[in-house]
Amino acid sequence: MSDLHLHIVSFDVPYPPNYGGVIDVYYKIRALHNQGVHLYLHIIEYPGRDKAPELEAFCDKVYYYPRITGWKSAFSLSPYIVKSRRSETMMQNLLKDKHPVLFEGLHSCYYLDDPRLKDRLLIYRESNIEHQYYFNLFKAEHHLGKKAYFLIESLKLLLFQRTLKHAGIMLVVSECDTAYLKRHFPGQKIVYLPSFHANETLNTLEGDGSFALYHGNLEVPENEAAAVFLIKQVFAGSRHQLVIAGMKPQKRITGLASRYPNIRVVPNPGDAELFNLIRTARVNILVTFQATGLKLKLLNTLYNGRHCLVNPPMLNGTGLDDLCHIASSPEEIRRKLDQLEHLPFDSAEAEKRMEILGNNYSNARNAERMIRLISGD
Repeated sequence: MSDLHLHIVSFDVPYPPNYGGVIDVYYKIRALHNQGVHLYLHIIEYPGRDKAPELEAFCDKVYYYPRITGWKSAFSLSPYIVKSRRSETMMQNLLKDKHPVLFEGLHSCYYLDDPRLKDRLLIYRESNIEHQYYFNLFKAEHHLGKKAYFLIESLKLLLFQRTLKHAGIMLVVSECDTAYLKRHFPGQKIVYLPSFHANETLNTLEGDGSFALYHGNLEVPENEAAAVFLIKQVFAGSRHQLVIAGMKPQKRITGLASRYPNIRVVPNPGDAELFNLIRTARVNILVTFQATGLKLKLLNTLYNGRHCLVNPPMLNGTGLDDLCHIASSPEEIRRKLDQLEHLPFDSAEAEKRMEILGNNYSNARNAERMIRLISGD
């Protein structure tokens, strides 16, 4: 058991763990707590997510600070997602001791270069190369106002990235992002440490299924673009059945899907319904046009679903290539669907998954690695 004391600055309330970024934060907190780490969690509250008493079971202390939204954070050279997450009260709480500080995502790094923290071990937890992520949101967005915001934020994030030189350790979620940061910050301690997640054991079903599933938060431009791509370029006129499941599907998606008898949309599925869809689908199809970060829904699908069909950007240096069927173009995806139509998912494939996932994506093992890195062992 560790006697490490650690401050964690979170960009949002990490409970419930129901979207990408907070999933990593929440399950990291649980895993570190299980190793005996004393945690002091500092949360920048985001509208729409309530305070979570559940976090107190894993932390010695949980602090909440309001996010400073609106014009007070917009007119600045600092990115809006960073500037709006500042709090002098939080800084005063961090200064009460000399424990290391873990900043979750670039969002939370407003104080990373603050001279008051210069004698502390400061750790940056990377989740995306954020300026690339926002530039891709700019390309995927249709609303002109939002496009302008994403483009300006992308430029600000690129400039702000220089602040990372003040991090004593960078913990990075993918091998590709690790290589990128090592090129831009030579000589710094940059370590590949995969995302923490909800799964510890495989929950796949052997056998077959009757449909392909695409799932994601359909309000996000990246996911909307992927769904439209699958409808128009892959499944339109196909004999294969496609189910699109996710939060807040846009009219563009529901309207397109309604034109084809082999495509249906499941809006706002509950956790149990989505879990059942992932497990019973013949193929989980995951497409992205963003090659940054680690897509946690890929991990979730590999732990719980049958065949996983992805395009190359979805893998992004995850080391999970051998567990997926890979295709790039619409034609290649259709050919793969044809090949998988009568290929049952069997125990040999499940054993292969468990070996690779257990070696690289075990929360307990990665928590131990993280403790050794911070402690200098």
